Amino acid sequence: MSAVQAASHSSASLYVGDLHNDVTETQLFEVFKEIGPVVSIRVCRDAVTRRSLGYAYVNFHNIADAERALDLLNFKEFKGKPCRIMWSQRDPSLRKSGAGNIFIKNLDKSIDNKTLYDTFSVFGNILSCKVATDESASSKGYGFVHFEKEEEADLAIKMVNEKLLNGKKCYVAKFIPNKTRIRENEPKWTNIYVKNLAKTVEEQRLKDLFLAFGDITSIYLAIDESKSSKGFGFINYKIHENARQAVEEMNGKEIDGEQIYVGRAQKKAEREKELKQMFEKIKRERMSKYQGVNLYVKNLDDTIDDVRLR
Repeated sequence: MSAVQAASHSSASLYVGDLHNDVTETQLFEVFKEIGPVVSIRVCRDAVTRRSLGYAYVNFHNIADAERALDLLNFKEFKGKPCRIMWSQRDPSLRKSGAGNIFIKNLDKSIDNKTLYDTFSVFGNILSCKVATDESASSKGYGFVHFEKEEEADLAIKMVNEKLLNGKKCYVAKFIPNKTRIRENEPKWTNIYVKNLAKTVEEQRLKDLFLAFGDITSIYLAIDESKSSKGFGFINYKIHENARQAVEEMNGKEIDGEQIYVGRAQKKAEREKELKQMFEKIKRERMSKYQGVNLYVKNLDDTIDDVRLR
């Protein structure tokens, strides 16, 4: 690692990931203090269970010590598990942008984080590097390398794509963020649903509001027996991109004192499937949050009430 990379970081803070759940601040301090004076060490923990989340932050007094720690201690084993050290990136926009980030697949199972790091470090300064693993810590055959500069990532793609790594031809390309990937693969819908419309918004007004996003093939505003608006309707665009833009820009807008909702028009089965997935996700998160905290008590006598139990 060059001094240029260290100088590009405003603090001497390191991220230490892939830690065994039993690793403590004291154990980390005993190792990192050998490099230089340590300001602080914090193992990040679950707010409820206080269990380690598997990563920590180590802050040195000066950048030179942090640089040495990254060089000498990266992939060092703690309790039989190699850690992964990176410069602490406080700016989330750098991570989310995907700039300089590459995706590698068809990796041989023997390639771990260190091997991947050593392979790609020749092309530039690496901010983070990780091989995806399953529950048993076995490689899933793909990984990610995040370079400091876009041109370093481009060079790595050019030099390694379709080359043999440990006897297997690997595929290397620019990393596409999940949100973009989903958008590219999503169905090309053109029909949108609008609700929470004020009674003052008539069909022509509704059309005028949404024409700005593209050609409309049909529009429908629901009305009751007295010809008054029911506050919802449907708009069908000629192309998907116009419909998507209308949803992104009009959802949540205030029209005649009412905050309207604009979204993709879905069939009943699609809505039910989406709701089911959302509730299952919430359930899993809740179970994970309170794992090891809840107690189940059975075989209580009938005389035990809530007060006595408490």
